[in-house]
Amino acid sequence: MSDTLSRTPLFALHVELGGRIVPFAGWEMPVQYTGIIEEHMAVRKTAGFFDVSHMGEARVRGRDAAKFLDGIMTNEMATIKVGMARYTVMCQPDGGCVDDLIVYRLAEEEFLICLNASNAPKDIAWMRAHIGAHQVEVLDECAAWAQLALQGPLAEKILALVTSTPLAPIKRFGFVLGEVAGAAGCIISRTGYTGSPGFEIYLPAASAEKVARALLAAGKPHGLVPAGLGARDSLRLEANYPLYGHEISERISPIQAGLGWTVKFAKSEFIGREALHRQAQGGPSSSVVLFSLDDRRIARQGAVVFSGETPVGEVLSGTQSPILGKPIGTALVAAGHAASGTLTVDIRGNRIPLLLATEPFVK
Repeated sequence: MSDTLSRTPLFALHVELGGRIVPFAGWEMPVQYTGIIEEHMAVRKTAGFFDVSHMGEARVRGRDAAKFLDGIMTNEMATIKVGMARYTVMCQPDGGCVDDLIVYRLAEEEFLICLNASNAPKDIAWMRAHIGAHQVEVLDECAAWAQLALQGPLAEKILALVTSTPLAPIKRFGFVLGEVAGAAGCIISRTGYTGSPGFEIYLPAASAEKVARALLAAGKPHGLVPAGLGARDSLRLEANYPLYGHEISERISPIQAGLGWTVKFAKSEFIGREALHRQAQGGPSSSVVLFSLDDRRIARQGAVVFSGETPVGEVLSGTQSPILGKPIGTALVAAGHAASGTLTVDIRGNRIPLLLATEPFVK
């Protein structure tokens, strides 16, 4: 691996557990342990453990914190209740995405923001560049935190074995401050990126290995397995969750990505509002579609999508769905073709029909 790649506090544990390490977003991360399908199915049937400590964190605090965030994000920030989180997008003036984020309201004037790994420095610089006259500070806390994800139907049962913090009262997209495996100062959040129920735990980086070992030991009798990036990708695609650089990017807006519900035009002003409003009113030039294939071949990122003999789009993500037993993916398709029933994708010279889906494959 390159000397320039970063490692999470759990790198040695991944190696010990037999994780196959690959470069990802500037980090050395496990893509799988025993196998992507086995890890994927554990998250659907029992539970999976993910190290997501490569994700970034920023703390925004000050008298104008909510007002400031409302001005740089598409979703409403001022209306988040303390103890709740909200998914949002941060956009450029042209409507392209700087990043998609989850914002946690710790107090009336204090928020913690989860940033995508490769975007964290850019995101923090973007936020700081737009402070203006707001009474607010943006703190880079990426190095202070580790983040673990415990996902699956048995996640709550397993987490309860290693924490005294009551979990049942935590609502979807709610969180509490508590301890896990003796580590204080944890944020326990009922969120996730898999389409299965579960939790994400933010904790001091120094406590990560102790907590991870405790969770894995407590969960092993209940079918908990460590899971890597491969299963994380197939899980999120089944649930139709976007990945930055694929379904959303600087060239793909939240309107194009089907995330219009995160854009609150009732707010008088936020960066990208005018461009996004034009897209919403007139329809975007292209939009993201979810598809499956009745074929064993996977349509990979960059594969060309056709309507008849005319190229009308490209694949953004593609993988095998263990639940469906066939390939699935997303594509960016030109306006007027997204609802077409005659789209095909070119896979090594073969035209395979795209079966468009109107809902996620897993809810």
